[in-house]
Amino acid sequence: MNYIEITCTFPNGKNTSETSEIAMALLADSGFESFEESDAGLKAYIPEDKFDAEALSELTGNYPSLIASVEVKHIKEENWNQVWESNFPPAEITERCIVYAPFHTDIPDREYRICIMPQMSFGTGHHETTSLMMELMLDLDLEGKDILDMGCGTGILGIFASMKKARRVTAIDTDERAYENAIENCVRNHVTNVEILQGDKRLLPGKRFDVIFANINRNILMEDISTYADCLPIGGLLQLSGFYVSDFSDITDEARKNGLEYVRRAEKKDWTAVLYRKIGVPR
Repeated sequence: MNYIEITCTFPNGKNTSETSEIAMALLADSGFESFEESDAGLKAYIPEDKFDAEALSELTGNYPSLIASVEVKHIKEENWNQVWESNFPPAEITERCIVYAPFHTDIPDREYRICIMPQMSFGTGHHETTSLMMELMLDLDLEGKDILDMGCGTGILGIFASMKKARRVTAIDTDERAYENAIENCVRNHVTNVEILQGDKRLLPGKRFDVIFANINRNILMEDISTYADCLPIGGLLQLSGFYVSDFSDITDEARKNGLEYVRRAEKKDWTAVLYRKIGVPR
């Protein structure tokens, strides 16, 4: 499948957390699936068959103070890996973990080595939210635990959980390409206890997990926290990212409404990842 890449430049060539969050929310509502931020704006990606040039023009015209300019580029699926290879080195998650692609060479020795080929799926360790999630995961005891990786993308968090001796991992994503890519990456890392499913929170009722990881976005997390909480036992853990530091209070308020207490968090470049523990039933 071919993709459309748009490059949005913000007014005065400056990206702020508020501007970026609003722009991503508007573009996500228009079908864009993944985003890459820069100092001056952001890039967004959408399958070519879902791209509506008129709708994009209307969107940018309605928000001239938000998006100064837009550049549209066509990307053929077979060129994606070439783009990836030319732009991204291995990603180091502290000194204990490294994420690399099959074409990388001379990979340094680390406690955890994860091989990921993205294939247009989110989750390579380079984005702040993924690296923050993995940094918090390093300090979690996952041995013998049942894990959920919600919105799994490449499957990187589920694979990491398996490497940390989780008993069973369920990884779920709505996107067919992410579903297929996660399966490929599990094979690539010789991981055999990760079940990949295509779908959304409707797959969760009746299921139970000791720890849930969800790196998605603020709006989806706000809607789905109650579902995640229902899947956790007392003492179970929910770790979230995909939102800005400025959203922490809203996310935490929603978590508390659903019987979850704040444990700790990490921050990087306006992004945050937060760990909660279930202490009771929703009020």
